[in-house]
Amino acid sequence: MTPEPILITGVARRVGLHLARTFLERDIPVIGTYRSERPALDELAEAGVELHRSDFYDESSLRSLTRAIVERHGSLRALIHNASDWLAEGSELPAGDVMWRMMQVHVSAPYQLNLALEPLLLACAEPHADIIHVGDYVSSRGSSKHIAYAASKAAQDNLTLSFSARLAPKVKVNSIAPALVMFNEDDDEDYRRRARNKSLMQREGGLDEFQHAVDYLLHSSYVTGRVLPMDGGRHLRVA
Repeated sequence: MTPEPILITGVARRVGLHLARTFLERDIPVIGTYRSERPALDELAEAGVELHRSDFYDESSLRSLTRAIVERHGSLRALIHNASDWLAEGSELPAGDVMWRMMQVHVSAPYQLNLALEPLLLACAEPHADIIHVGDYVSSRGSSKHIAYAASKAAQDNLTLSFSARLAPKVKVNSIAPALVMFNEDDDEDYRRRARNKSLMQREGGLDEFQHAVDYLLHSSYVTGRVLPMDGGRHLRVA
């Protein structure tokens, strides 16, 4: 039997791209969303990923995405909410716009997708289906420089609680809260050193570690309504 597809939002780079490549290696069909053109999209298309361009800041674009997926698919194995944005206070946008954008991409879009795709998850032929929200360490700690971002990630954690109660026992709903998965190419060595020193493990988690966390949740038949920390013991680090 052909495996049922996994939908990954924000599939064109970093974590989303790694997840897509790994699932493809396992012959698991992947549906991916993206907002901007990226070099890896051609690779994903050639590998058979069903790609949908969707701007989560545009309600009509989001509705078109859900309609297209419902029309093409009768079931989903998993929905992984990886799409994200990262705006700081004091950016060029007014404060209200910063908060709206953070809540839109991290809360409103996952909320709408979860509701619209609920029938497909409930129709999964496997014993259970999964929703995984990709959260952030700051959801439980706050951030003086990214207040709206941290607040939106905390709200996303609450979606995990509510949807796990709504969709149990067929659909498990969890969140992964990483502190540092990987660096950007333009991060200088001083920044990297300071970032690594924030955790007990003194390093970034890495994409493979994140994949292990996803696999754990997908393979578990019991864990739901939980936020899985992936922070290298950062909460125990004394400055």
